[in-house]
Amino acid sequence: MPTAPSCAIVIFGASGDLAKRKLIPAIYELAREKLLDEKSYVVGYSRSPMSDEQFRKVAREAIEKHARTKPIDEQVWKSLEPRFYYTQADYGSKEDHARVGSTLGRLDEKFKSSGNRLFYLATPPETFDDIVTRLGERELVEKGQNRDPKTWHRIILEKPFGRDLASAKALNDLLHKYFTEEQVFRIDHYLGKETVQNLMVLRFANAVFEPIWSYKYIDHVQITVAETLGVGTRGGYYDQSGALRDMVQNHLFQLMALVAMEPPASLDAISIRDEKVKVFKSIRPIRPDQVDALAVRGQYGGGEANGEKTAGYRKEKDVPPDSKTETFAATKMFIDNWRWSGTPFYLRTGKFLPEKISEVVVRFRSPPLTLFQKQCESPVYPNDLIIRVQPDEGISWRLNGKVPGGSVNIKPVALDMFYKTTFHKEPPEAYERLLLDAMQGDQTLFIRGDEVEAAWAVIDRIEQGWRESKKEPQEYKPGTWGPKGATELIERDHRGWLHAGDGEAEPIIACSL
Repeated sequence: MPTAPSCAIVIFGASGDLAKRKLIPAIYELAREKLLDEKSYVVGYSRSPMSDEQFRKVAREAIEKHARTKPIDEQVWKSLEPRFYYTQADYGSKEDHARVGSTLGRLDEKFKSSGNRLFYLATPPETFDDIVTRLGERELVEKGQNRDPKTWHRIILEKPFGRDLASAKALNDLLHKYFTEEQVFRIDHYLGKETVQNLMVLRFANAVFEPIWSYKYIDHVQITVAETLGVGTRGGYYDQSGALRDMVQNHLFQLMALVAMEPPASLDAISIRDEKVKVFKSIRPIRPDQVDALAVRGQYGGGEANGEKTAGYRKEKDVPPDSKTETFAATKMFIDNWRWSGTPFYLRTGKFLPEKISEVVVRFRSPPLTLFQKQCESPVYPNDLIIRVQPDEGISWRLNGKVPGGSVNIKPVALDMFYKTTFHKEPPEAYERLLLDAMQGDQTLFIRGDEVEAAWAVIDRIEQGWRESKKEPQEYKPGTWGPKGATELIERDHRGWLHAGDGEAEPIIACSL
């Protein structure tokens, strides 16, 4: 990979959790890999009081605790430490933004940097309007001062991009008032994960898959993103979003788009994102009166799982006792196009589930069973292609095999490819790849404005149906795979989740000859 061009990385919300856990360690890893230009520097921008020296201390502690490679490389840190600066400022203050602008000019001269800017909004969404407006006003001023046309200014926004279609459109309109779409990088860190990127390689670089990648051979697709913890101290924030807005609209939809999209004309950002938008626009609309049949919402009740106790979601701090916000969501969707006609996509996500996993299961149609029907009491298990995003990133191809012995016993066996053991190296963290791409101007792994709006158009109908529904969210016990309705959602179609119940392994299918 070529080294990124020099720039100022301005982190809004630099004293927050995201900056400490992800952004600062990612910057360090890029420097360690010699992918960060030595003239680049970091300016933290936050409302918390802190000096440059204190910020550097915070940065080192964050790297020691969260960096992918340990222990810390002292030579790398020695070169990086003097390039960390901090400014205490208000997000909506014109004067503070102007002061930071002057600081950036001074540091450009000090480090002989190019004048490029990467503004990262690692802040709550309610601050976006103020920051975008002030940055945009400053952008207009600098352009009016005949800024070098070769320099670039880019802005990165963390999800959520709005909370419904109307607010997403309003945010896009504000961004486009000051910035072109080529300057805007909407980040979904799932797209930076190695296995997610490998989905396109798996599909389009292997002749064995593309001919069978359609309704003719694929029975259905399952997408699961499961978390083992509850809302913790974030109950007040979480209750304003819920699992559908927080996870399905972005993470799960992005995985679904990469599975379902048509081959792009080329591997550039425009072609790939064009195909993803087509997927979202092809999703069959779910009418509000259909929601109870095609979508399930749940809330965890009291119990204990994964070493954490809870009295139940409605008893968490800052959560209203009559809250209908879902901590679990499952839905059945159809993509009405030539490739996927009639093929259901089952999506589910939730908190306090048994395992922390993110994976896609492509389940193929069962084979003709004329050879085994007469001897086998049970059907031969269908083939699964399992794309594991986290943990243990990799791909598993589940086939049927004969168990050694005199009788014909059939059992599913896995052909596995794990990144750690196959390539003998740890895959880079998602934020490393995404930060590097943003500095290089590659928007392939970022979300386009019309893509966000097309996704929200689908979600809004489900949210409307839940608001109008008389059904309460179904309660589920912590440490289980969600409410009973999620199991019924798929089992009424004579199908089953790969992970369900107590998580026991698939049974051996015994055949008597």
